Amino acid sequence: MLSSLPNLDSLTLIEQVAQMVVVRTSGYLFDHQIQYPLWEANSTTLRHLLEDLGVGGVILLGGSAGEITLRTQQLQAWAKIPLLISADIEEGVGQRFSGATWFPPPMALNAIAQFNLPLACDYAEQMGAVTAQEAVAIGLNWVLAPIVDVNNNPANPVINVRAFGETTEIVSELATAFIRGAQSHKVLTTAKHFPGHGDTAVDSHLELPVLQHDRARLEQVELPPFQAAIQAGVDAVMSAHLQIPALDDRYPATLSPQVLTAELRQRLGFEGLIVTDALIMGAIANRYGNDESAVLAVEAGADILLMPLHPERAIHAVCAAVKAGRISPDRIRASVERIWDAKLKVLPSETQSLSLLAQPEAIATNTKILQDSMRVYHPTLSRLDHLPEKNGRNLILIDDGIDCDFLGRTAPAIAVPRQFGFTQVQVIDRYTPTILLDSNSTHLCPTLLQLFIRGNPFRGSAGLTETAQNWFDHLLKSQQLQALIIYGSPYVLEQFLPFLPSTVPYVFSYGQMQLAQAISLTALFSQDK
Repeated sequence: MLSSLPNLDSLTLIEQVAQMVVVRTSGYLFDHQIQYPLWEANSTTLRHLLEDLGVGGVILLGGSAGEITLRTQQLQAWAKIPLLISADIEEGVGQRFSGATWFPPPMALNAIAQFNLPLACDYAEQMGAVTAQEAVAIGLNWVLAPIVDVNNNPANPVINVRAFGETTEIVSELATAFIRGAQSHKVLTTAKHFPGHGDTAVDSHLELPVLQHDRARLEQVELPPFQAAIQAGVDAVMSAHLQIPALDDRYPATLSPQVLTAELRQRLGFEGLIVTDALIMGAIANRYGNDESAVLAVEAGADILLMPLHPERAIHAVCAAVKAGRISPDRIRASVERIWDAKLKVLPSETQSLSLLAQPEAIATNTKILQDSMRVYHPTLSRLDHLPEKNGRNLILIDDGIDCDFLGRTAPAIAVPRQFGFTQVQVIDRYTPTILLDSNSTHLCPTLLQLFIRGNPFRGSAGLTETAQNWFDHLLKSQQLQALIIYGSPYVLEQFLPFLPSTVPYVFSYGQMQLAQAISLTALFSQDK
């Protein structure tokens, strides 16, 4: 990997603008493994962007931690100038790249903070440190976390459990603790999504949310966590694809000079990198297109254009705007100087080593967070007092069985219930044909219902699916429901609880990974041994 940066004066305009672009690419090594061909360039195109144009960074998705280690080395070798290599790893490196530590979503720490804020902050700091250490171990130098949005809207389809909480104070405390932990390693951190995406009911991946809050409300609720993150030394702030008429009644935040320059840069005094959220998202792409959105974002004050659909066209569009006098050369240079400062902070990189992944201390911290944030109800007279000898049903509902990395033949959610008589495994997802549920059916059997439900960006839904509700109602009416486990969103649990009989035990876990499954099932069945 290159360990030094060229003199800024030696860069052409196109090379300077290219440094402001971060492209999405596959974490897999080979073109035939690309999963999102619309967004992820093949090797020939990607190499052209890095070698010839001098694109400044990449964002990775897909692959194992081992593959990413090789992939980041390959990308840095192709690059004309050392790259910023980033990933959305709000829940640890293992959230995106198998083999590394996968923490529960940040809202799990909010549950702990309700009874022990210092402990929750300690966990958040450890989570930040582990995430940063494992990122560096596989060649990442930019962590696109933490989220500092205050999720005060339970129907929020895009933030939801990704937030550290529902109150300004707790989000500020936990997010800054995460940043402190991450600062123990040579990575950049990112506070997102400015000026606050927590009170939306529209998924900005699909459409543009509009918030009607006045400035007083923003200064009381949404903005303080960003101020806290800035004071804690966060390296970057990511914009939100939403419109707040009180700040700008014309443009969404990502494209607004009033929001990015007047508010974030000048009033809040942020001197680091301003990065857009992904420009391929519907809130921006559907309204402004590839080229104009790139130009407007730079005019607004963005230093980094994240994931334009057509990176080379976006670069040329910004260059044309400079040549036409719409954007000044000094404006471009100011952004590249900030990018240089950020790159110098993480160069040369720390030593890459897979031995630093999933260390015993990291697993122990993860286990404690899952255990301390879990909710367990086990009545004295429980339907699990008489476990099925055999042929009980293990009914599992997930969002997408085609792209599910936490459920498999040996996953605890499938393997553990078998030991207690729930041998009939039935997995249902959004592709499963709709069936009519008849509570008078003669085919009745004791059922363990396991629901994996949390917010799913690009789906526009944050909570209880119609299928889950229908199955829940059917099992209650037919008195087949023996126990309930919900993995994911606490808002889903709150929707079920009013209708759950006092004889039905339940477990709620914020995590969906196999460690969360094992802990939850142990909590459920250990009461009945």
